[in-house]
Amino acid sequence: MKIALAGAGAFGEKHLDGLRNIDGVEVVSVVGRTLEPTQAVADKYGIPHATTELTEALEQPGLDAVILCTPTQLHAEQALQCLDAGKHVQVEIPLCDSLADGEKVLARAEATGLTAMVGHTRRFNPSHQYLHGRIAAGDLAIQQMDVQTYFFRRKNINAKGEARSWTDHLLWHHAAHTVDLFAYQAGPIVQANAIQGPKHPELGIAMDMSIQLKATSGAICTLSLSFNNDGPLGTFFRYICDNGTWIARYDDLVTGREEPVDLSKVAVSSNGIELQDREFVAAIREGREPNASVEQVMPCYRVLDALEKQLASG
Repeated sequence: MKIALAGAGAFGEKHLDGLRNIDGVEVVSVVGRTLEPTQAVADKYGIPHATTELTEALEQPGLDAVILCTPTQLHAEQALQCLDAGKHVQVEIPLCDSLADGEKVLARAEATGLTAMVGHTRRFNPSHQYLHGRIAAGDLAIQQMDVQTYFFRRKNINAKGEARSWTDHLLWHHAAHTVDLFAYQAGPIVQANAIQGPKHPELGIAMDMSIQLKATSGAICTLSLSFNNDGPLGTFFRYICDNGTWIARYDDLVTGREEPVDLSKVAVSSNGIELQDREFVAAIREGREPNASVEQVMPCYRVLDALEKQLASG
């Protein structure tokens, strides 16, 4: 299977690391904003073609699929471009930063019949997979999820500390992880609330946000997000269940008493990004809907749209 990767930044390299471990997959083109660093990534990973134009990558002989790790504001437009070119597509989270754009991608995916997936990595992290399996088996029921998503980003930089050409967003990007995961684990969301703190004078975005959710099961979720946190960084999930408490930190899981949980038998890898890419490749090969398909994650973006309108109304 021949794949092109667009977005040769910090997250793009995580996908390239994961794709290396999947049999029968060849990355044939990498797309970046400027050619010199993009070529450097291509050389590092042995990719034969580097370009600054997605159109050029889409024209590579035998190309099957594209993974988009580009700026959020380009995701929906580029996903449509890939589908129109007859290519399967995986879009890194978030699918869009407006609901209308997301609905367009869903409609195009349905019309073409191509595999269209979104990088909702939390569905694939072994920690969350382990709990999902136990919930599905009836061993556990979530009472409450408490989630902290904390970064220190008072300047417009990426995960490598490099300057970004675009502005990140707490609601449409970082909240999307938890909104989707909560619905995935506890059931459809029936109630959602949000408040936000002051906006950054230069970036124009709220730097702190609090979101409350309720699922059809009765479970609740409290999500705290910040770009102002000068401390441990990342996202930390506390699952308070009827039969125990767990804390998930990326691909690791401990009990509420900080006892490690063995996840070695949950999946073939401990890397959520690699598992996400394995699902994308397998769904294409098997002609089936992937976990985290555009259709499956659209309810998340409908909730985000409702929250955005709520915040705008004050």
